[in-house]
Amino acid sequence: MSTGWIVLGVIVVLVFFAFAAYNRLVALGQRVGQAFADVDVQLKQRHDLIPNLVETVKGYASHERGTLDDVIKARNSAMSAQGPAQVSAAETQLSGALGRLIALSEAYPDLKANANFQQLASELSDLENKIAASRRFFNSAVQEYNTGIQQMPAALFAGMFGFTKKDFFDLGASRTEVEATPQVKF
Repeated sequence: MSTGWIVLGVIVVLVFFAFAAYNRLVALGQRVGQAFADVDVQLKQRHDLIPNLVETVKGYASHERGTLDDVIKARNSAMSAQGPAQVSAAETQLSGALGRLIALSEAYPDLKANANFQQLASELSDLENKIAASRRFFNSAVQEYNTGIQQMPAALFAGMFGFTKKDFFDLGASRTEVEATPQVKF
């Protein structure tokens, strides 16, 4: 009879660990989802700001059509991207295009002095800082989640419950492109 109690005790402990692991992984998964939603909110604000910035630049640098078109294309691509990997790649392209657009202000003193442009550029800079902070929070949540599904005892149950590794919001191979100073040539 005592062997039966021991087996039952072991089963109860395993079930307890499975429930605890599942609940912890659900909470970590929710944190990742919430963190990505925070990044998404910041990106939508940036997407909404871009048309105003482009229209302001058009008045001063209308012959810079290629740069303006690149920004609009990159914005549209970023708005239609789905999931962290696609969003990350599209936002990297958009950041590069925006860098080239902002660099135009150096070539056009009247544009640089325009109060509307200055305000929009300031808002964009503020949003870029918020986006960077949101990305860091998202990547921290992903790191905690990925660690959680690989640690014992959760690692025994994570795959069974459908928990899989999440991707980071990373600049990847294009990091040097984003960090490079934009070059404007005439």
